[in-house]
Amino acid sequence: MGKGHHTRHQPAGSHDTGRDLMREQLAHQAARLMAENGITDHAYAKRKAAKQMGAPDTQHLPSNQEVDQALRSFRALFQQEHHPAVLGQLREQALAAMRLLEPFHPYLTGSVLDGSAGEQSDINLTVYSDDEKAVMMFLLKHKVEFESGEWRTQLMGRMQTLPSFTLLSDTNVPVHVAVLPDNARHSGSRKPESHADIEAVEKLLQTGG
Repeated sequence: MGKGHHTRHQPAGSHDTGRDLMREQLAHQAARLMAENGITDHAYAKRKAAKQMGAPDTQHLPSNQEVDQALRSFRALFQQEHHPAVLGQLREQALAAMRLLEPFHPYLTGSVLDGSAGEQSDINLTVYSDDEKAVMMFLLKHKVEFESGEWRTQLMGRMQTLPSFTLLSDTNVPVHVAVLPDNARHSGSRKPESHADIEAVEKLLQTGG
């Protein structure tokens, strides 16, 4: 009787389940590193987490969004006594900068908006103008100390390099201001959960959201 060939069948989805579990564990470990060690670079936190968990070569690293979600959960569980105050202070500073930049239609983005920010976090704003020099002259007129730079982002379907300014203040919390072209303001690409105008940030501070 000839020897048969046996095919080993894996339960459907079992491999994916293991991979998803690893992604989830890596997300939570990266979030813990960011919360406890003040790391703000997602890529560095994910690599460090993978190394600590014995999976330095894994191709299944979590997305930044997954890490941020885990970070919000971590702060709610383990930093609930002081994190709301830290987040509130960052949002107050963001709002002050937004009120100053009101002529350029500012929006708050990033970790200070989504609630995952901590003491080491920067503030990220976008403003809209076809003339970056107008923004620069406005800052000079109001005697705001700043540094000029660039910001790479996906905009209207392609990667673009945009001008940016980092506002410096006595609080030592940098406020990064990316200058988008004015037509991007009407592109419909902004979502309420990722972009908040002055009124929305005021509501966040009132409700503690």
